Amino acid sequence: MGSNVIEDDGYCSLKDLKLEIKNHAADVNDSFSLCFWLYLPAKSSSFPSTILYQQNSDINNSAPFLALTANKEMILYPIHFLPQDAPNSIKMETPRAKSKNEVPLSKWVHIGCEVSTDVLRLYINGEITGEMSVTSTSYSFKNVSLFGSNEDVSVEGYVHGLEILPILSSIKDCYIKDPPMQLHVDGLNANDIEEDNDGVWIVVGGKASCRRKFSLDVVLTDAFGHSVNKEMEAVASLTYADNGEYVAKSDDSEAPLLTSYDGMEFASWDRPSKLVNGRASFKLKISQLSSKCDNKLFRIKFFIPKMEKAYPFLEAYSHSIRCISRNHNARPSTLIWKRSTSAMHAVNGTTWFDGDSGEPMNNIVHEAKPTPSSKRVKLGQGNPFVTLKSDNLLKQRDQQSHEGHKLNGRLLNLEARQDTHEQSCNSSCDSDGSEATNSCKSIASNRSPVSDLTIFTYCLGNLTEKSLLLKDLANSASEKDVVEFAMQVSQFSGCLHHRDQIRITKRMIEDGTKVWSLLSQNNYHVLWDNMIPVLQDQFMKISCCRNRILTQQDFEVLRRIGSCQELVTQENFEKLWCWLYPVGVSLSQHGLNEMWDSRWIEGIITKEEAESSLHGPGNSLVDPGTFVLRFPTSRSWPHPDAGNLIVTYVGSDFVIHHRLLSLNFFHSSVEKPLKEMLLEEQELSRLGRITTRSMRFV
Repeated sequence: MGSNVIEDDGYCSLKDLKLEIKNHAADVNDSFSLCFWLYLPAKSSSFPSTILYQQNSDINNSAPFLALTANKEMILYPIHFLPQDAPNSIKMETPRAKSKNEVPLSKWVHIGCEVSTDVLRLYINGEITGEMSVTSTSYSFKNVSLFGSNEDVSVEGYVHGLEILPILSSIKDCYIKDPPMQLHVDGLNANDIEEDNDGVWIVVGGKASCRRKFSLDVVLTDAFGHSVNKEMEAVASLTYADNGEYVAKSDDSEAPLLTSYDGMEFASWDRPSKLVNGRASFKLKISQLSSKCDNKLFRIKFFIPKMEKAYPFLEAYSHSIRCISRNHNARPSTLIWKRSTSAMHAVNGTTWFDGDSGEPMNNIVHEAKPTPSSKRVKLGQGNPFVTLKSDNLLKQRDQQSHEGHKLNGRLLNLEARQDTHEQSCNSSCDSDGSEATNSCKSIASNRSPVSDLTIFTYCLGNLTEKSLLLKDLANSASEKDVVEFAMQVSQFSGCLHHRDQIRITKRMIEDGTKVWSLLSQNNYHVLWDNMIPVLQDQFMKISCCRNRILTQQDFEVLRRIGSCQELVTQENFEKLWCWLYPVGVSLSQHGLNEMWDSRWIEGIITKEEAESSLHGPGNSLVDPGTFVLRFPTSRSWPHPDAGNLIVTYVGSDFVIHHRLLSLNFFHSSVEKPLKEMLLEEQELSRLGRITTRSMRFV
């Protein structure tokens, strides 16, 4: 294949690729097959461009052999065709095989080419995507070489597993053989990270006494999404989001990105993290503030130092990060927490009463009102602390909730409002404060079976502490005591949005324990394939859905949510169960059940899949008003947002927005179904569909 082609486990760059066909196939006089994996970085690629050139040893000119159009469609040319204005022109009248779909960037794609004297066939990921008959010729292919760049043009790209085979060889067999690797950031398992309303992650950093630890995982997978178990290490570094340059040390010579091991902090580049079963976990802190770097955003770069070359497919970047000080009053997440306040629904025969709403609320879709940094939405296991407020403040919030923010009297609240730290409890609490105060006054004089210390511990705890407390409570208290505890938490926190997650605790834990016992049979591990039918059956029972089951793609997302490998531990199962159970409870409610069965609610999809579905040909956005409904994959019990719905839509500003559905307002309204209420929104006009499930990390 030429020098410097196969390096680092079979990877090479296009500019180093050169091969003579006669050296790689026994009989290429009439035909041959070429197959390889191709990776084109999104930021470094421009189109149209030529991927592979052909050159005859008897002719000095070169011509395209494999090219991409401006719409990223792949074109395969006959082996000996030379345009008059070669080497760089691509003529549309040239006989060629052309793919029907665009080739994705920053992702491995398998390319297969069948070339003979009378036909061309183009394969992408093992499937024929283009075919063309060509004029028969007695020309020999043995005098032809293929290469990835010429003296005029060089395209950045990478190749893996290149083979030249006889025409009768199966390209599909090459497709499944030796897939390449790629490194990803697993956004579903990000912990203690907050999300701003512009989609930027928020991390508290700066001085040692102020900065907070957060966690990120990276996963090494093959092109099919399977974990790659190799003895490798990954390193994390802090870069600027705009140009990718590394952030320099601060004035005190402290590393900008720190990693924690056994309670000690080290410079991140001094402490690589080992990949175990294709996954490496990082506990990180940022010492540099955005405000001291011209308010620039950061990104964390992960890479594999073992490789001799810095391949982009073995590098992964986090979302953009804004590092703030602890007391910085930054903007919050776009989503606020609204839970059912008037619904009554049955789960497995048990009736859950959600209480009575003092006033009917019209708004069901909301964007957050900015609140202090401690109240922003956290990703993964992080959770905002609840601040205790006085009765006067509860009354003040109650008045504000009835005023509301309306958009032409409709359901969609698009404008955020700036609140001071003293006036904010939680953006989800504003409309619930009055109800929490009034409903809890009736039980204030009653003696509680749960101590005040337990209630205050729950209100002030993070998500992990809440989970442990609720598990203990579920084992020791009756269901009536759990319901009363939920009401008391609402009283002391001034928020009703915690209530539903507490109420489902006992049944969720009991059912989960039974399911795991059934699966494990006292073993430490369970095969993932054995879990699928049991999870399917449990989901149908919890959601009361009979006409629509979970698909293979749904289970792939569930597998990632639980960080499940081929062998699933109890810890992985519990992580998955704490996400799936609240979703099933939500779908069991009247209205949502029918929307799930009729596919108004998409399957279990990621944020990236939802956004991708709102792009049309050429990666342009679809018409404004198009939307899809999804469940947030990073919200699990006992997070108050677990099991809720998010509307992902294209706004009139031609930007994709994500808004949380306030199901409590929907259930308090008996006038119209949720479908009609959504379509009456000024910003929402038609339901979109996800036609192709393409699994991608966050």
